[in-house]
Amino acid sequence: MRINQHLEEVGETYGEHMVHAGSYGVTLVVAGLACLVHAALPFLFERTGSAAIKSLHARMAARGRMDPPTAAELMYQI
Repeated sequence: MRINQHLEEVGETYGEHMVHAGSYGVTLVVAGLACLVHAALPFLFERTGSAAIKSLHARMAARGRMDPPTAAELMYQI
């Protein structure tokens, strides 16, 4: 695979890709930490993990990289 193949496929520069992919990664790390705290202290961060997943899904869908969720998928609570 050429170094720029993925960037060409998604239509982004290196900097744009770093910002988008990095923001997804930071969101997932923070949500993961909140889930770990929630595991020990269930009264904290009750909806943080599922809210982060829904937000990331919406961001990805809005960029046209995936199909929007079905009504059944939107009803499912993580």
